[in-house]
Amino acid sequence: MEAATPLRPARVTVLTNRVVVDGLMVDDETAVGLIRTRADAGDDPARLVVDAIEIGARVLDREQTGANAEFVKAEFEKVSREVESAFTDKARVVAEFFGQKVDEVFHAEDGHLSKSLDRHFSDGSSAAVQHRVREVVAEVMTKSREDLVRQFSSADASNPLAQFQRMVLHNMRQGAEQQDAHLRRMHEKMAALEVQITRLQTEKEKQVELAAEVDRGTAKGRTFEEAVYEALDRIAVVQGDDCDSVGDSKGATRRTGDVVIAIEGCRGPARGRVVFEAKTQKLTKPKAIEELDRAKGERNADYAVLVVPTEDRVPARLQTLREFNGDKLVVCFDPDEDSTLALEVAYGLARARVLMAKGESDGVDLAAVSEAVERATGAMGEVVRVKQQLTGATTSIENARRIVDAMAAQVRAQLVQIEGLLRAEEPGGQIMLGAVLHPGA
Repeated sequence: MEAATPLRPARVTVLTNRVVVDGLMVDDETAVGLIRTRADAGDDPARLVVDAIEIGARVLDREQTGANAEFVKAEFEKVSREVESAFTDKARVVAEFFGQKVDEVFHAEDGHLSKSLDRHFSDGSSAAVQHRVREVVAEVMTKSREDLVRQFSSADASNPLAQFQRMVLHNMRQGAEQQDAHLRRMHEKMAALEVQITRLQTEKEKQVELAAEVDRGTAKGRTFEEAVYEALDRIAVVQGDDCDSVGDSKGATRRTGDVVIAIEGCRGPARGRVVFEAKTQKLTKPKAIEELDRAKGERNADYAVLVVPTEDRVPARLQTLREFNGDKLVVCFDPDEDSTLALEVAYGLARARVLMAKGESDGVDLAAVSEAVERATGAMGEVVRVKQQLTGATTSIENARRIVDAMAAQVRAQLVQIEGLLRAEEPGGQIMLGAVLHPGA
């Protein structure tokens, strides 16, 4: 921008918010051309001059600010270099001072700290810290142990564990008493359980015995004992005797003896008693005698008869319908068979023996009765032998039938073979059936 050339001294007055210019002439082609162009366009020249001054003032102010900033920056850099140089020198001096002091304190050989550490922590130093600490700890531990022993050994209130000890002893004593009572109750329960187990075992044995008894029950589901009682009852009615099933009732001490016959009990007082013991299992001879003697004693009988279902259940070394000891007898009775002949013979023999033994058969020929009994027993033996022979004959017949069936099967096989030979013969040949059946003819 070119400088303004005033015709007379320009007068510029600065007011509070304004600047008054008087007699100022501006000789600038750019400003003149701009104002002329804008004035020709109809703009206010005075306003254009004011805008130009305002804009120029702002530009000048900005340039002045930049110049001031450059100056300040240059001055700051100058001061910074001076301060840095001074700080470097001072830091070097301080570093040298601190290095000297650090060496004096922390030097490995001559440093004060090394000497102090060696004096306070070396094993060879009597004033070492660890030695002192060890002595203090040992002293404190000894004193504490003595205090604890002295305090806990006393039973007075100064012992903090006295109450605890009393509580522990009380609880231990109470627990021991409770455990002892519990053990006593447990022993009582175990004793009761043993008794119950024994009773259950006894009941189980009885059930097993009952199951063995039922094993030979009749086809209608009756037990062997019931079948024997019914058969004896039918026989007793004909004789005028009283028949009573006592297997479920207890005698003097036990239930031995199943059926009791009171001879002529239907007509008046019984003239004698016969007990029948029904057994489905096989007994030994001593056991059978023991059972029959016990049955006589339990039922107050004069004669005892052992009834078994089959011949293979007869006690060893004993025979059916053969008396032994003068008051005992064994008989076979199969409920599945319709015949009660063997039981009737045993019944009659026992009845006769009782009456003969009591001497109450007045007017009766005892010898004849004995002879009749012997004949009946012999005849019954013949019946048994005949039955065995019939059984053997039946078995033989069955065997013969099987043999005949086998021979018939062989004959049929031969006929089939002949038929096969006839079918396999060539057309030109002839085979006679007789020649096949009799090759030597």
